[in-house]
Formats: sequence, structure tokens, C-alpha cells
Amino acid sequence: MIHGHVFHNDRLLPIEQARLSPGQAALLNGWGVFTTLRIVDGVAFAFERHWKRLVKDAGRTHLPFPFEIEKVRAQLGEVLRANRVKEGCARIYVVYNQAGFWRSDENFPEVDLILYSADLPAYREPVRLNLREQGRHAASPLAGVKTTAWLNNVWNLYEAQQGGWDEVILLNERGEIAECTAANVFIVKKGTVLTPPLSSGCLEGVTRAILFELARAKGVPMEERALLPKDVYEADEVFISSTNRSVLAVGEVAGHKVPQVPGAVTKVLDAAITACITEYVASRTVKV
Repeated sequence: MIHGHVFHNDRLLPIEQARLSPGQAALLNGWGVFTTLRIVDGVAFAFERHWKRLVKDAGRTHLPFPFEIEKVRAQLGEVLRANRVKEGCARIYVVYNQAGFWRSDENFPEVDLILYSADLPAYREPVRLNLREQGRHAASPLAGVKTTAWLNNVWNLYEAQQGGWDEVILLNERGEIAECTAANVFIVKKGTVLTPPLSSGCLEGVTRAILFELARAKGVPMEERALLPKDVYEADEVFISSTNRSVLAVGEVAGHKVPQVPGAVTKVLDAAITACITEYVASRTVKV
């Protein structure tokens, strides 16, 4: 559940006073980009990486992006203080207001900036994953862009959870593993970590990128490789990663039990990213 204060364009507001209009055509069409950030001890972890991806995604979607990183960081800080968030998560949304025919002539800015926070979602471990065919379209020019048109993700997650699963692995049109609805997928075979390449249609996750760096530092082999369901079924370990979950071990995929839960490699990377978060937060916490 999101918290009671939000930042909308140029000011902090109680959520009931923030006004969004039906005339903001792209709000209803999903022409916008967003990112989710983990908040630890009041600090937005890996803010710079999330910002870089926002800018990149805005460029790919022809979305104006007239924002400055330090100004938005400060505005997010206002939200966190107003909502008294020490541990939780936050989102940055940028929504296009000038798209399409069904828009009003109200005096909107070209794009809306919306910032808000929430508690961390609850997750259980080990995770149980199902499979969904045709869940990702890798050939789409918008594949891998984190847009506000999020129906495919929430609908697939809803269907999986209705069936008793925690999450679902989405296959692309070639039958390859792409990602989960809100997490990247990794398998471990004979000590090597494998994860789908970006050409699979998966999101270039911030946590995914950090894990590549941490694996290298820990001497854990990690590489991108096209994966099929049988690769997951035959893996020694399976785990998923996301901003809010860091690393979570997977215990079952579509009825196939994973042998090692959590396995040794999963434990190493989980500990490594926990240490990385702690170091980042400590370097940005003001001592008084």
C-alpha cells in the first residue's frame, strides 16, 4: 500500500490532494516510464543506476525528460521524510501528457513527475514459479523498456497467483526464458551462473547488473545464455533477483523441484548484494 504523501511535479502533497486528469492521454494509454527503488535506512539504493535506466528508457520511447538527477533525488528525499520511511521502497514515474487524440486542452506540463513510497512487499522463500508461453515479445522495439503499460505483467502475475504460484517465468516467442513479471531469472549449473541475454526480451534489471559485478569480484562464473525450460528443470540452483527482493532462491518451477535450495552459489551472491547495499547506504548516510 502506498504511503500518504506524494510528490507531483513541483510539490509535496497529501495523496488525496494530488490531481491526475483523464485529459492526460498517456496516463491512460501507458506512455510513460518508471523505476522502483529499494529504501534502506532512508537511502535510495543504487539511485544513479536507476536514473540512468530511466533516461535511457525515456529516449527509447521518445519521452521528454527535462529533469535533473540531484533535484529529483532531493524531491524523493522529501517524500521519504514526509512518510517517515526508513525501510521500504519508492517509485519514480514520468508520464507523457501530449500523446494521442483523446487529451484535453488543460494547462499540463509536457510530462508529469510522480514520486511515492510504500512498505516492502511480503515474499516467501523458496519461491514457486510457473511458466507462461508467449509472455514476452523479444522482437518488439519496446522489449526491455520499463513502461507504465504494465498490464501484461500484473495480469500474468495474477493468473500465476490464482493457480497457487508465487511468480511466473515468461517465455518469449522462440520458447526461450525471458524473465519473471518483476524479476530476472538465473540458474546455476556446475558452479556457473547463467541468465538470459537482453535479446530474450528481458528487462535490464539494476540488480541483475550489480550481480554480474559482484559475481566477478567473488570469482563466480556468470554469463548470458539463451535458456529453455529444460535448462531450468536440469539446473542445480535457481534464483530470481529484483530491486525489492535482492536474491530469492527458487524451490520449484512448473512442478519440477530444484535440487539445492538455496544452493551455495545463491548464498554467496545473496550475501554479496546484502553487503553491497550496506556499503552503499553507509557511504551516503550523513553522520551527525
